[in-house]
Amino acid sequence: MASKPKRAAIGEMWINCQVCRGDLFRDREVKLNSSGMEFMNLAWANESATGLICWQCGYVHLFVNSELRLYRADK
Repeated sequence: MASKPKRAAIGEMWINCQVCRGDLFRDREVKLNSSGMEFMNLAWANESATGLICWQCGYVHLFVNSELRLYRADK
């Protein structure tokens, strides 16, 4: 099932797509794998980021900022 569109902000600043300037996204967790951790079979311990995938053009934005907030969008 596809996720519902969301808007995102960091503090008072709303996020827009860097490519198409859209403001609707779907989100997913993204592992920031490093080759060293992969080599030692410790990929599970790599840091994660929030991936915001533009609803309009599909460009993926990555955020590790803990202040990122997601809000339901009424599309």
